[in-house]
Amino acid sequence: MSTSVWAAPESQADRVGQDTDIRRHELGGFLRSRRERITPEQVGLERGRRRRTPGLRREEVAQLSAVGVTWYTWLEQARPIQVSAQVLDALARTLLLDSGERAHLFALAAAVDPAPGTPCPTITPAVRQMLEALEPFPACVQNSRYDILAYNRSYGGLVCDLDALPPEDRNCLWLAFTNDEWRAGLVDREETCRAMAGKFRAAMAEHLAEPPWKTLLGRLRAASPEFREFWEQHEVVAPVGDRTKRFANARVGLLNLVHTSLWLGPSAGPRLVTYVPTDEVSRVRLERLQALLSGPVPDSGPALDPGPDPLPAVPPLPVAAGG
Repeated sequence: MSTSVWAAPESQADRVGQDTDIRRHELGGFLRSRRERITPEQVGLERGRRRRTPGLRREEVAQLSAVGVTWYTWLEQARPIQVSAQVLDALARTLLLDSGERAHLFALAAAVDPAPGTPCPTITPAVRQMLEALEPFPACVQNSRYDILAYNRSYGGLVCDLDALPPEDRNCLWLAFTNDEWRAGLVDREETCRAMAGKFRAAMAEHLAEPPWKTLLGRLRAASPEFREFWEQHEVVAPVGDRTKRFANARVGLLNLVHTSLWLGPSAGPRLVTYVPTDEVSRVRLERLQALLSGPVPDSGPALDPGPDPLPAVPPLPVAAGG
């Protein structure tokens, strides 16, 4: 005589719990494997004579990532704890993860990557062609967080070499407060930085709980005393229309450009930002800049010499924030 044991069907909650448990164990094993492959020298630490642990110690990863040692240990042990996108971002930087490993880390944690380096669906082939067609006028696509999502060659060399920067640093706000070359290229730097901080605070009101916004804010507060000073003043600046901006380009000199934003969707979303010269001198210099960025240019003589800067006779111009 056989007997059968009735088993209750597996509920959706049970399946979700099992999936979460599997993810935690995979995440812990992945972090441990990445930790063990990093040498102390790679992250600026001394090896010491008594080191037996392959790679980094847990306490070293915790210290470099600004998290608690116990908390990080529990994370590797697959304990049921919560992990934020900001912490994952810090761990990815500490463990020197490449783009594929970083994506895997966030997938295991079921979190949204706050880094702006992932492809944006707004940047279609048609948008890229439009950016190229605007040469020699500098143009880019930014989102409301000031991430630079795409740009043409003229914009890439307008203030500094954007191609040489890691994707996560291609953000106008970050560059304006932390990049020496970018800061030197902003003629009215203090006014511009103050206005950008105010616009960022106003825009962030609708994104207070979103990891990418909180991560950028945390990076700026940690890296720039000037940003912290502006931020603590709680000033907000509303978006404005076209404004003239001035850039000191290391290759061709001073540029007077009209800054225009054309939104590709709702006003809080991505926008096409263009810079059009306000005078003949700036127009010629933009053409010269485009030629220099395109490759070696033969000496064309006086035709490309724009003459002295016209700025001394011109009063200061209004400045708008943005890249």
